[in-house]
Amino acid sequence: MKRLVYPLIFILSFYSANAQEIVNRDSVIAEMVEELSAENIENYVKKLTSFGTRHTLSDTVSDQRGIGAARRWVKSQLELFAKESDGRLSTKMDYYTITADGRRIPEDAVSANVLGILKGTDPENDQVMLITGHLDSRASDVMDANIDAPGANDDASGVAVILEMARVMSKRAFPATIIFMAVTGEEQGLYGATHMAESMLADSVNLIAVLNNDMIGNSTSSGTNLQDNTQVRVFSEGVPAYETDEMERIRRYTSAENDSKSRQLARYIKEVGERYVDQLEVKLVYRNDRFLRGGDHTPFARKGFTAVRVCEMNENYYHQHQTVRKENGIQYGDLAEFMDFEYARKNAGINLATLANLAMAPAAPQNVYVDVSGLSNDTRLFWEAPKTGEKPKGYYVLMRETYQPLWQKKFYVEGEEVVLPYSKDNYFFAVQAVDSDGHESLPVFPVPKRR
Repeated sequence: MKRLVYPLIFILSFYSANAQEIVNRDSVIAEMVEELSAENIENYVKKLTSFGTRHTLSDTVSDQRGIGAARRWVKSQLELFAKESDGRLSTKMDYYTITADGRRIPEDAVSANVLGILKGTDPENDQVMLITGHLDSRASDVMDANIDAPGANDDASGVAVILEMARVMSKRAFPATIIFMAVTGEEQGLYGATHMAESMLADSVNLIAVLNNDMIGNSTSSGTNLQDNTQVRVFSEGVPAYETDEMERIRRYTSAENDSKSRQLARYIKEVGERYVDQLEVKLVYRNDRFLRGGDHTPFARKGFTAVRVCEMNENYYHQHQTVRKENGIQYGDLAEFMDFEYARKNAGINLATLANLAMAPAAPQNVYVDVSGLSNDTRLFWEAPKTGEKPKGYYVLMRETYQPLWQKKFYVEGEEVVLPYSKDNYFFAVQAVDSDGHESLPVFPVPKRR
């Protein structure tokens, strides 16, 4: 007779109307989230707007105006934080050449991304997490590199949040490596992100998550006049931008269109972010980006990395890609006065909680399979331990009904196999590693295999 394993249900259903939700916060992560300062974020944004324009093709020599001055200032801030990091944080100006494209790059140009690298403390853990915001700005004419383009929300907000996170997180040690990056070339065609994605792929970096923060400091929409600083969007791809024939075959075979690696990261951000940040709901948008638009996570997705975009809920098009002017009584231009810095602080919190929890967690389990050796109303899952970093204390097996967007139940397992009395016809499953303090890896969706 077949023996069924009924592991402990660790957390009740988060999303059932009648269920209780038990929220356990790691005191260290909670302390870091609390330390984030809206005032600091505001000061960073105002400093970045003071450079007049940060257009990718603007002045690189002046110390008062242009992209060059802005890059050097960001690096100088990271260097200040590095002094308080006991040697864990280093900085880098990563130069690259943008080749003329006959479109938004009239001639070859040299640009640079600014990196703060918080090195992991575990030499056996090669995992890397990357958080980005784009430093460059634009006015109505994307080719005008001289006109004022303050770029307060798009995307000084993302860079400011990254700086504030680097300030707080560099004081702590994490087993895995976290990279804070102010990227350039976004408005001209995602050039800085493309350069970084290609470099990390060529170097075989074990990059497990990319969080692109682009426009996270505005809470009032144009046109509809909605005002809300309690929701933020996370965009994630369904069908991967990078997909081999074998990956496509398995996706179709398992109906995994809603279970890409990026989609698992988005769900992770929602669960962990809402665990630590009050009065902020993470809204998962099941598409790679806004309708017919893109961002710096996309080049990473195209190279096969797990990447998502974090973006404000309500966009204001009076203050996005607009030359500063007043017209028909409306003030246009991306100015700091229209931002909500408390909202930006909360958005910084979900990013910090996500990265900290991931950087403290064991690596994800390897070779996660669902047994398809015979028809059954049970589901047998089996997997292997992570190949890098600390050994997990155990694993969570996640489960949801096929029509549900979010995981509904977690089962705790200390071995590397489980049989659940739930049919794989009616449920989706995933497995994540967990340590003794409750830090979880990203979930891994199983692929079919005969046992």
